Amino acid sequence: MMKLTSTACVLAVWLALAGAAGAQQAGAPAGNPVEVVSDKTPFATPYGAPIALAHAREAIEAAMAEAAKRGWAMNVAVVDSGGNLVAFAHMDGAHLAGVAIAEHKARAASIFRRPTKVFEDAVQKSDNVAVPTLDGVVALRGGIPLIEEGKLIGAIGCAGGTGSQDEAARQAGAATINK
Repeated sequence: MMKLTSTACVLAVWLALAGAAGAQQAGAPAGNPVEVVSDKTPFATPYGAPIALAHAREAIEAAMAEAAKRGWAMNVAVVDSGGNLVAFAHMDGAHLAGVAIAEHKARAASIFRRPTKVFEDAVQKSDNVAVPTLDGVVALRGGIPLIEEGKLIGAIGCAGGTGSQDEAARQAGAATINK
């Protein structure tokens, strides 16, 4: 019975996230995004080979350079396509709570194949309170998949600043790969 309830919850949240993406399509009915049936599966980027350490370090260096340029202290994590930590950096002065948060953002972006801002928006804009109950979700911006040649090879997560600061730093890191 518990497994069925958990499965039903996962399905409801998936439908809500899919519906929110599909609601942007022309002719989509207004109202509850869970009721929208989209034509395609959202966030279906195929998984690729795991990111190489050199690529992960390049992404981290770019994110840290952006943060340093703006005077922010960040924690930056890069995980592979399976959500396993490949590389991490903790800038001087970055808060220690951000160590786990950066890795969590990267892992969620990788295993769910979507930016973590999607989860934040689902909670804040769609009032979808079930999202944070899913294992592995973090409803905070700052994590994004890393895509190379159309395949997800990993993800980067940044933590230490405001959500917008984390986004700016992770975008600089992702730009080294998402070309």
